[in-house]
Amino acid sequence: MAKKKEAPKKAAAKTAVKTASTTKAKVAVKKSIAKPKSSATAKVAVKKVAAKKSAPKKIASKKAPVKASSKTAVIKDKNQLLADAVVEGILEKKGKNISILNLTGIHNRVCDYFIICQADSTTQVNALAGSVQEIVKKLTGENAYRAEGFENSEWILIDYVSVVVHIFQSQVRDFYNLESLWADAEVTHVAFD
Repeated sequence: MAKKKEAPKKAAAKTAVKTASTTKAKVAVKKSIAKPKSSATAKVAVKKVAAKKSAPKKIASKKAPVKASSKTAVIKDKNQLLADAVVEGILEKKGKNISILNLTGIHNRVCDYFIICQADSTTQVNALAGSVQEIVKKLTGENAYRAEGFENSEWILIDYVSVVVHIFQSQVRDFYNLESLWADAEVTHVAFD
C-alpha cells in the first residue's frame, strides 16, 4: 500500500516542475521583449519610421484630386479580350453582320463565345480569316487551336478553344442560321448592315 501512495505524490511533483518551467519560460520571454535597445539602433529605427511617415504625404500632395465618376471600370477576363481581338480583326477587313454569342450562361456549352460574321465573296472570307489570325496573334499572343474551311472559303471556322469564330459567305450563313441554334445565348450585334 505504501507504493500506491507514492505514485500520486510523484505525479504531483512532475506537474509542479512542468508549471515552474513554463512560468520561467514566460518570464524569460517577457524579459527578452522588454530589453531596451541600444541608442544607435533606437535612432535608426526612429529615422526609418519618420521616413515612412513622410513619404505618403509627399505622394498624396502631388496627386490631383480624384473625381467620382458614374462609370465603373470593367475588368475583362482572357476570353473577353480574345473575343475583342477577333472582332477587331473582322472589322479590319470590313466584315459584315458581326454577332457575338456569349455562351457562358449555358450549362452544356462548347465554348464561351461564338463570333459569327459574313462576307460577300470567297476572297473576302479568306481575307477576314487571315486578318483575325494576325490581329489575335499580335494583340493576345494566341494561336488558333484549329482552323478549317480554307479549301472552299464558304465557311471558315477558327477555333481558339474558348472562342470559336465562324466566317461565312452571306448565303451560307442564312442557310445554317447558327444564331437560332444557340438562341439561349446573350447576343451582341456589331457592325450590322
